[in-house]
Amino acid sequence: MNRKSIPSQPGNRKPPRWAQRLLARITAPHQREEIQGDMEELFHKRGQRSGYTKAQLQYVVELILLLHPRLWRGEPGSGIKRRYSTYSDDSTNFFLHPVMIRSYLTIAFRNLLKNKSYSAINIGGLAVGMAVAMLIGLWIKDELSANKHHKNYETLYEVKLNQTFDGKRGTQDAIPFPLGEELKTNYPDFKGVAMYERSEGNRSLVVGNQKFIKHGMYIGDEAIDMFSLNILNGPKNPLKEPYSIVLTDETALALFGNQDPIGKIVRLDNAVDLKVTAVLAKQPHNATLQFDYLLPWHLQEARYDWVRNYAKTDWRNNDWGVFAQLKDGIDPAQTNAKIKNVILTHLSPSDPTSRNQVKPEIFLHPMAKWRLYSEFTDGKNTGGFIQYVRVFGIFGLFILVIACINFMNLSTARSEKRAKEVGVRKAVGSGRKQLIGQFLSESTLIAALALLLASGIVLIALPYFNKLTEKTINVEFGNPIFWGLLVLFTVFTGLLAGSYPALYLSSFNPVQILKGSVHIGKNASWPRKILVVIQFTFSIALMIGTIIIYQQIQHGKNRPIGFTRQGLISVNSSKDLLSHFEALEAELMATGAVASICKTNAPPTQWWSSNSGWKWKGATPEDESVIFTTIATSYDYTKTMGIKLKEGRDFSRDFTTDSTGVLLNEAAVKRMGFNQRNGRSPIGEMLRWAGKDWTVIGVIPDIVIEWSAYRAVAPMTIIFDKNWVNFINVRLNPTVAPSVAIQKIAPIFNKYNPVYPFDYKFADTEYAKKFNYEELIGNLSAIVCLLAIFISCLGLFGLASFMAEQRTKEIGIRKVLGASVTNVWGLLSKDFVVLVIISCLVASPIAWYAMNQWLEAYTYKISIEAGVFLIVLLLALIITLLTVSYQAIHAALLNPVKSLRSE
Repeated sequence: MNRKSIPSQPGNRKPPRWAQRLLARITAPHQREEIQGDMEELFHKRGQRSGYTKAQLQYVVELILLLHPRLWRGEPGSGIKRRYSTYSDDSTNFFLHPVMIRSYLTIAFRNLLKNKSYSAINIGGLAVGMAVAMLIGLWIKDELSANKHHKNYETLYEVKLNQTFDGKRGTQDAIPFPLGEELKTNYPDFKGVAMYERSEGNRSLVVGNQKFIKHGMYIGDEAIDMFSLNILNGPKNPLKEPYSIVLTDETALALFGNQDPIGKIVRLDNAVDLKVTAVLAKQPHNATLQFDYLLPWHLQEARYDWVRNYAKTDWRNNDWGVFAQLKDGIDPAQTNAKIKNVILTHLSPSDPTSRNQVKPEIFLHPMAKWRLYSEFTDGKNTGGFIQYVRVFGIFGLFILVIACINFMNLSTARSEKRAKEVGVRKAVGSGRKQLIGQFLSESTLIAALALLLASGIVLIALPYFNKLTEKTINVEFGNPIFWGLLVLFTVFTGLLAGSYPALYLSSFNPVQILKGSVHIGKNASWPRKILVVIQFTFSIALMIGTIIIYQQIQHGKNRPIGFTRQGLISVNSSKDLLSHFEALEAELMATGAVASICKTNAPPTQWWSSNSGWKWKGATPEDESVIFTTIATSYDYTKTMGIKLKEGRDFSRDFTTDSTGVLLNEAAVKRMGFNQRNGRSPIGEMLRWAGKDWTVIGVIPDIVIEWSAYRAVAPMTIIFDKNWVNFINVRLNPTVAPSVAIQKIAPIFNKYNPVYPFDYKFADTEYAKKFNYEELIGNLSAIVCLLAIFISCLGLFGLASFMAEQRTKEIGIRKVLGASVTNVWGLLSKDFVVLVIISCLVASPIAWYAMNQWLEAYTYKISIEAGVFLIVLLLALIITLLTVSYQAIHAALLNPVKSLRSE
């Protein structure tokens, strides 16, 4: 055949290579060139018309549809040896013969159509199980691929610091300012070192009338190359200039629209003008390093005197972070040994507390562990979120196994109906391999059909799943690896589901079967019961775990937190707001929408500073290493926060000495031992810190502002400092609706802070974010639990239906002899009830142990009570009875005359 030559195409515009090889292998030599040419020509026409990704999929479909003996038959009379010889005694070749495979699939289709209800249960159960496994697999892939887009993934590290405070070894990423320059200058192991800002970094960016609060950070200029950040526009090293700013493409679009932003000016915090030097691609959602803009590290020195004059040489103030890249071939363990005592060597010999009690030691934490191995105990890496990745990986596998158990149970339960088929096939010469091949082909076909349904479920559920997990996961249809894994996944599921039925059915003795002397159902009942117990053991364990997670979340939410978070908002402070604070406060109070106002160095639900070195009467040198959370505030702190003082008073304008006053929380009073030592009130006690004497003027309850609502409250000192301010906190008038109050106060903030958008946050909303981690785990567990129960019940329904059908005549005889509907219902239900009770007995200790281990990570936690297990047992029994009752009652209501007609 003459045809136009097809021009060469790029690699991604060719049919899948494996499909081309398969086509070449199964086609006879005299037909190969013509068939290959026709299919390739059709492929390119489709590619030009509909896109090459779709054309590749259609090529594979066409190849499957072409599977036919005409492809491998040799040319008549040509004398060419066929790829497959005529049937011979070689059972392996016969087993894999394409004609036999085609026969297997044909029989499988016929069986599916013949038994529609069982086929629907099998396909539906497998589809749900496969969909859950696919979604969990996509989620795990997203977690495991975090940060792998960085080209220096294997050599990037974050410097962390181990210190001992109050006898406890802790790990942090906060390090002293001079450390970066020290590592860069004196340690040749490092290819690059970049300091970065650890604080929240929400700042105002203004261009003309456009003003936004965006998240960014100060960072060393080497970070661009170290992190292989994608520069879309601009020079290779855009952070060299101190008065420059680098924007992400999203931020540049928001500020400048479609204009070229390079060289244009952005005003930062209404304090300094910066020139845009580059535009970067936004980081993937699962990257650790997230930002809307980057600022040169040296800009801090240019802007702030305290950085130039104090921070650059201060080895005791740990407030910054450092990223480092090792040179290729350098052993990080050897580098850790070299840098371990860098901070210690720079501390003064006259500072015995820091040298002897704190024992600061730095080490490198690899990028591969940033996301999933972020937890440290006693200075050692003990894991992190990886435990949940593993757990949900096991969940996904178990859900798939539960779905496969449905197939196994229904296949073996119906084995009596296929026993004669097996006997006849064996009698006419079929070997066990052929029978196994037939049954595995059926299960693989069902898995393939289930995959189609599962893919639809995944595509529908993915947007909701992304919202739940706060991700942007996509299905990579254009990735050949994805399709390869999908094929393997389908084959694995088919083989897993069909393995036991294939081995079981193919083992029948044809003589006994054809004589009718084998009672299949009785022989198969015990394996089916074991599989049902396995199904429900996992489902019940999940139910117990989900309830305990829910109880723990509610326990944390109901914890007394020491302040009133409802009706409290916080606003980022600025130079303009602070310089006009008295006028701002007066106008806000005049609106009637505000009850009180105060300034703090941290938002109401967090702390941003902690310090050691506090001394009190009777304190030992070890006591000076105790870390105290430090809140700096102004007047009306307790009133604005809604805190009820335990003793003493708040800072007051009536006392000029309050500039050296301090409030303590109950944990601090206990740690200092005031009540235990002398039985007197701590009010009036003198403390020493930062070279000053402080007087205790009040005691507040333990307020929960830790990063986790389940942690123990740390000792806290609250000092009066009007200049150490990051936030303005506003207590709204409870008699005014919050929406109305916001409308009244917004114009006033805009008046005194014109270059900042009025960006406020409600304290109750921010506090709720402390439970995001636990709620994600709880929601995922609940979904997996419900789907596991659904799949188990689907199989239970199928088994109940089969049992009712199998025992139709027995039920008819019992009814003739006087059995009531209740008697028949109990007869058919009791076996399943017993199995569920056994499952509860097996699942309960497993779930108790697993959840007890999970709760060990929390200081503030619940105790697991026996009531949880009783509730789950009751729920499991109700679900079981509801599932089997329809079939049981339906069988009980049948007319016995019809049931016994054939007799």
